Amino acid sequence: MFFNKKKKLVNKIIEYGKLCDRKNFTPGYSGNISARYSSGMLITTSGSSNGHLCEKEVVYTDFEGKSFEKGKKPSSEKFLHIEIYKKRQDINFIIHVHAPYLSSFASAGKDLTAPVMAENVFYFGGIPLAKYALPSSRELVENCMSYFDKFDAILMENHGFIVGAKTMEDAYLKLELAESYAQVVLNTYILGGAKILTSDEEKEILALRAK
Repeated sequence: MFFNKKKKLVNKIIEYGKLCDRKNFTPGYSGNISARYSSGMLITTSGSSNGHLCEKEVVYTDFEGKSFEKGKKPSSEKFLHIEIYKKRQDINFIIHVHAPYLSSFASAGKDLTAPVMAENVFYFGGIPLAKYALPSSRELVENCMSYFDKFDAILMENHGFIVGAKTMEDAYLKLELAESYAQVVLNTYILGGAKILTSDEEKEILALRAK
């Protein structure tokens, strides 16, 4: 049973890695994907390409970052994934990418918290920006974790974007939505700036979550 579940999760990581690649969300060797599994997680290996994954490039690790599979080295961002899983029992899948529009905001030091579009207010409540730290460092993990109690998705300054969800499908669709949103917000700069929703309008949208 555990073998079958593991295989299904590995195949799902491969499937969505390829989908992210087709949408240019994860160019080259950038990004990593993981799934909660048993007493740890399945995560893409160090140096792998999300768009060209095979089974040997997904590794099972515990929540201390130790690999259960000899010869497989997990992504250097493993501790960020681990801490998210530890903090959020409702998150089972995580996608970290360097999608161009989201990464542009991250590299400009700009968050996406202003209420510009109703859908994004509803699904995200805003996408904050975690302060820069060296990729794979403990400091980066701490900077990101300060937001994951309230948000499911964040930008990492001069780095990229990370999102967690209960299902892989939800994580991916939120990535797709966020990248489109970043493009729309960028386009509004060309048109003279976005029309920001009022606080009352924002509250009305957020209230729909409870219905």
